[in-house]
Amino acid sequence: MKNLARIIVLAIVVSILVSSMAYAGKEIKIGGIFALSGKAAQVGIPTKQVAAMVVDEINKKGGINGSKLKLVVADTRSEPSQAVVAMKKLIQRDRVSAIVGPTTTGEIMACIPTIQASKIPVVACVGGAAPVTPVRPWVFKSPQKSSSAVARIYMYLSKKGIHKIALLTATDKFGQEGEELLKQLAPSYKMNIVAHEKFDPTDADMSVQVGKIASSKPKAMIVWTIGPGGAVVTKNARQLKVPFQIVQCHGQPDPTYLKLAGSAADGTIMPSTKLMVANQLSSSDRQKKVEQAFVSEYKKRGYGQMGTHSGYAWDAIELIANAMKRVGTNPAKLRAAIENTKDYVGVSGIYNMSAKDHCGLNSDSLVMITVKGGKWKMIK
Repeated sequence: MKNLARIIVLAIVVSILVSSMAYAGKEIKIGGIFALSGKAAQVGIPTKQVAAMVVDEINKKGGINGSKLKLVVADTRSEPSQAVVAMKKLIQRDRVSAIVGPTTTGEIMACIPTIQASKIPVVACVGGAAPVTPVRPWVFKSPQKSSSAVARIYMYLSKKGIHKIALLTATDKFGQEGEELLKQLAPSYKMNIVAHEKFDPTDADMSVQVGKIASSKPKAMIVWTIGPGGAVVTKNARQLKVPFQIVQCHGQPDPTYLKLAGSAADGTIMPSTKLMVANQLSSSDRQKKVEQAFVSEYKKRGYGQMGTHSGYAWDAIELIANAMKRVGTNPAKLRAAIENTKDYVGVSGIYNMSAKDHCGLNSDSLVMITVKGGKWKMIK
């Protein structure tokens, strides 16, 4: 009987070991859907590079409970319709367990029906709050909500005694959301909006709009757009020698903005993730070591200059990977685990998600920065 018992125990142990070895050799696919071409490529390409970087780092540390992660990438071409095609490919053909991306608010919004029907967790890298407002069970985002950026701007302006402002917003989905939130939150911070102009984000000149705003004599002009449009507005404003403060949104702390705006960027301000001023953070800041480690690895890989967008894919994949380590890849369990993320110290902030908040970050995760001599400086 004792020998039989030993044999049974041995058989069980062998079975567990074999099962573990089989699982350890299993490859877990994560989809990466990014704008690798088109107007949003300046954000999409570095986002894809960082996604590959974090997957490499996770695999170096043992992967997901012994299983290697594999990033399967698809290009949205910066087009919402193509984003849907790319997402369906990742889900139906590549059979990924979760998806990180896409790059723009318009792309993720076009993908919502596909995500809801497929029931696969997606952590978007977009600035807009629309994907998670209202909360959608299968959709999360790693960047701050636009409402947090608006609040951070208004808090700063209030502190400086600036309440007479003007708005200049893009006509795309991101700009429309910014317009709505800027107007909605204005009363809470006693902001008086004396002028509002709009522009197409592909326009090459916004001098007319800036001129109209200048005639209203605001103390500050808030520009809400992602991409080259922000730099164009800044250059136009400097050419017109406007006397008011130029405020960009949280999507502009990026090397492209500095390059396109040139010396005109000096003195402009905007909310940003702490990544852009990692070495200027206090030693007591819980994110400082995370930020510095990220910066070190990013530079080591020769990815060039960083933007505030650079950390979004890192955090998105870490949120997914951390959840997988806890519950595996079952879609429903994985979704619930991401939703229950608590105190994850990431590059873009310290995340605390819930059934009512699929972003997990607030205005405290942002700092106000300015440009001085072509470099980012934290405003303290």
